[in-house]
Amino acid sequence: MANVEQAQPKKGPSLVIQLAALLVMTGAAVGMGWVSGGYLKQGEAPAPVPAAPENAGSPEKPVDAGKPVAGPAVVQLAPITTNLASPSEVWIRLEASVLYDAPQPPEMTEQIHQDLLAYVRTLKMHQIEGASGYQHLKADLDERAALRSGGHVKQVLIRTMLLE
Repeated sequence: MANVEQAQPKKGPSLVIQLAALLVMTGAAVGMGWVSGGYLKQGEAPAPVPAAPENAGSPEKPVDAGKPVAGPAVVQLAPITTNLASPSEVWIRLEASVLYDAPQPPEMTEQIHQDLLAYVRTLKMHQIEGASGYQHLKADLDERAALRSGGHVKQVLIRTMLLE
């Protein structure tokens, strides 16, 4: 005698239940992607830089050259060329600019340049490899410049970085 239970094929969930489960899972995935995208996007938008007035320097309103203009100022640093701490035969050339919240004296720019030079001399090759290494380097440069300037430096802009 044949076993009746073995002869009948096993039935799984119906097609309607499977489609409903698929739709629920897809909706959950879309919702989680939307929430995580909104979470990651928070705080990334930089503050807008106010535009210069269109009539600056026009004959009706001359700009006073003796007074510093309030607002952000970008100052280019002298190129930093030095060898790394390890391996010492690798040289780095770093050209950067500093974004100040307001114009600052040239002595501050020189102090920041010297501090960044001293920091770059302590770097090891494995610290600056890859995209995450570059991000860590940029964050360290931003932090050191902000500390040296008393918070007047908002960002260090790396123009070129060459390793040889």
